[in-house]
Amino acid sequence: MNLVSTMIRYLHILIASFLCMRGTAQIRLPRLISDNMVLQRDTKLKIWGWASIGEKVNVRFNNKTYTATTGKDSSWSVVLPAQQAGGPYNMEISGNNNIVIRNILIGDVWVCSGQSNMELPMERVKEKYATVIAQATNPAIRQFNVATTYDFQKTRTDLESGSWQPADPQTVLQFTAVGYFFAKALYEKYRIPIGLIKASVGGSPAEAWLTENALKAFPRHLETLAKYKRPAYLDSIRNHDKEIRDNWYKNIWVQDKGLHDTKPWYDPSVNTSDWKTMPVPAFWDEHGLKGVHGVVWFKKEIEVPASMANRPAKLLLGRIVDQDSVFVNGRFAGTIGYQYPPRRYELPAGLLQPGKNTIVVRVINNAGRGGFITDKPYQLTVGDQTIPLTGDWQFALGTTASPLPPATFFQYQPTGLFNAMIAPMLNYRIKGVIWYQGESNAGRPAEYRTLFPAVINTWRQEWKQGNFPFLFVQLANYMETKKEPGESSWAMTREAQLKTLALPNTGMAVITDAGEWNDIHPLNKEDVGKRLALWAQRQAYGDKKVVYSGPLYQSMKIDGKKVILQFTSTGSGLMAKGGSELKYFAIAGADKKFVWAKATIEGNKVIVWSDQVPSPVAVRYAWADNPEGANLYNKEGLPASPFRTDEW
Repeated sequence: MNLVSTMIRYLHILIASFLCMRGTAQIRLPRLISDNMVLQRDTKLKIWGWASIGEKVNVRFNNKTYTATTGKDSSWSVVLPAQQAGGPYNMEISGNNNIVIRNILIGDVWVCSGQSNMELPMERVKEKYATVIAQATNPAIRQFNVATTYDFQKTRTDLESGSWQPADPQTVLQFTAVGYFFAKALYEKYRIPIGLIKASVGGSPAEAWLTENALKAFPRHLETLAKYKRPAYLDSIRNHDKEIRDNWYKNIWVQDKGLHDTKPWYDPSVNTSDWKTMPVPAFWDEHGLKGVHGVVWFKKEIEVPASMANRPAKLLLGRIVDQDSVFVNGRFAGTIGYQYPPRRYELPAGLLQPGKNTIVVRVINNAGRGGFITDKPYQLTVGDQTIPLTGDWQFALGTTASPLPPATFFQYQPTGLFNAMIAPMLNYRIKGVIWYQGESNAGRPAEYRTLFPAVINTWRQEWKQGNFPFLFVQLANYMETKKEPGESSWAMTREAQLKTLALPNTGMAVITDAGEWNDIHPLNKEDVGKRLALWAQRQAYGDKKVVYSGPLYQSMKIDGKKVILQFTSTGSGLMAKGGSELKYFAIAGADKKFVWAKATIEGNKVIVWSDQVPSPVAVRYAWADNPEGANLYNKEGLPASPFRTDEW
């Protein structure tokens, strides 16, 4: 055999060996099954993954070994018997390769889903809950953060990314704030490890969390899904949106006088004597720029005492609509690209100087009213010293622009989030779900009456764990208060949520006292988590003594000029929080015109009347976008749900 023939023969052997090695797949596990995971106690547990076809896989856990053979679809699974709470444990999985999963706890696993108020992390409320965060070291509370992604083509078999993180003062900053307070309350009572799987997406409507099959009951959404299942359709929208946004931002950059003047307007030496003034916080359409979109620059000079100079500082600028870039003494201090996050900028030591300092804010507004949201903190803080930043600021127009057309959010389209974020975890056993969502469906409250129950029923069907606890949050109070009774889509959505309690093993945390009129993301997440935990104590842990809900309307009786209302969930009795007079009751006669009513508590009943309505037929309570001041509670301090007795 000559040299060439020998080399060819060995090359064939090498290629064959390489192909053989490629045919022997390594054992692969779903991302949920990983270090630090929490497995659900007191139920059979499925451990699954992928490997070579026909490969024997051994799972060793708690001194027992379980065996499976990989099927033709390259998947394998074993079922572990129910385990008691405890740990930490290790799990060894072996076949063609070995994997050791470490630090496993057995406890209760809760899926935390919905939109931004569930997604909102502890980092966003770190000033409000600084002590809680500092004391957050608790390896028995853990979170798995499911990355936001979507799929319209198929149900995925694994999550895109994620890992289990035990709580400590650093990791807890990325925990869902509602979920953390929920877990904390349960752990403090039961001392059972709690695992949170955060699978929530800001702005997501309920239909995004439904299966394609469930959408058959909602033809309009099914029709939308059919479009998004076509990759070419997605690409065309994506390219179209990108071109519009790129051109819009390019144009305002090129045209912004504040960036291309002789000196940029963030330079402290720029002459601003011809700039106008307006109070901050406020919207600029009230101060000479009505209907203006584009770029507006703001400047404020402050005197900084020597005791605050040359030290690290915190600059709070409330909330700004829509985007801002901040400069202090001509140096860039930070930027935030959309309207909802609080503006919190950390200034390094040496940036503030004794005496005069300048703060310049370049604000980009792409639609709606531009400016600064009121009732938010605007201040500069160093240690325990604070300089308020409210009051007059100078401002000048950088450039105007047409409103930016809204972008398409693919993650909001029907079925996409279920397929990519829920379907991959259906093999993972859970205790239940906590859900905070509804704001994105508040414009369609009638549909939400069936859409939201469909989410609950669909998830229970797909998880195949029966009617597991599904606990949800009713919408908070939001937007400006109204002087007179009226209609409200937010109240209608709260009613849809209230009616969902008809489904078995559900629970609803009422938080119409925990919102903020000017912020769809209220900071009070502790009461939300604790109230969900009360429902969990009842529905998931069987505590029949706990008072888990505020008063819920049951029935009405008309007695002459008065209406007598009966309630359930009255606890140890009804009360008017903050005083003897009940507020936010309205009453109407056959003309359907509601007026404010007087109301008193008699035992566990509420008597409602008005001299303006001699023949009442209907009563409403807290029926508004923002029923601030509604004060019917039980004596355990839980608020009554808004309700109406009519169906008008």
